[in-house]
Amino acid sequence: MSGKGKWLSALVTLFWWLGGFINRAGAADPVAPGSNAGFRVMTYNIHHGEGMDQRVDLQRIAHLVMREKADLVALQEIDQGVQRTQKQDFPAELAKLTGMACVFSNNYHFQGGNYGNAILTRYPVRQWTNTHIRMLRPGEQRGILQAVVEIDKKPLLFISTHLDFRADDAERLAHVEQLKACVKKFAEMPVLIAGDFNDRPGSRTCQAMGKEFDDAWLLAGSGEGFTIPSGHPNQRIDYVWILKNSPVKPVRASIPISNASDHLPVVVEMAWPSLTP
Repeated sequence: MSGKGKWLSALVTLFWWLGGFINRAGAADPVAPGSNAGFRVMTYNIHHGEGMDQRVDLQRIAHLVMREKADLVALQEIDQGVQRTQKQDFPAELAKLTGMACVFSNNYHFQGGNYGNAILTRYPVRQWTNTHIRMLRPGEQRGILQAVVEIDKKPLLFISTHLDFRADDAERLAHVEQLKACVKKFAEMPVLIAGDFNDRPGSRTCQAMGKEFDDAWLLAGSGEGFTIPSGHPNQRIDYVWILKNSPVKPVRASIPISNASDHLPVVVEMAWPSLTP
């Protein structure tokens, strides 16, 4: 081989090595949907698509979902036909940009449009419903978006939600009880609840959730798991919860870096040993 050929070969090898290093450092290796290795879950409060640069850009939200190889995504703060975001249809646009199915339901009418939670999924949706949370006092109507998806012919309940933000946790504690009531309607299937709980680990909200659900980050994450503010995160309020004694187990959890929202997403790789390779 000529000197020039050896130089080019060495350069290609270097780029390949660096690419592998960047992938290992920034994200978990890709997992094929429905494989024996499992699947990936993401929860992401997208702040009506507005990033830290004050730009509304759904393309970078979609890019992050695809880059992380997410199979099930719980999204919060979704606009549909709202004036502040030029009446864009977020559910339709995100479905188109990611190639995933999108389930959306309005929680309350805002600026001429709808506002609520959504779920992106690579798996078939067998049924879905949205439950409006009983509010104890005036404020933003909250909801529990529930979708039964089928992974390798096995049902799994996936929930996207966004709890009250006020310092007094009375609303959140009531919301947790309603979450538990919703889950009881779906007997004998694994359950994942993902979303913005607006409360920190160790709070009464998390303690109440911890009685029936495991915090995926505590089982599979490393470090504090801070998700807000995205520029300099110092709090953890976004969670993926797994019904206790579930056959679905968290293998690895990460917090991808992005300026696409004021929150950072949480990504959890799940193992479901009974899935067919």
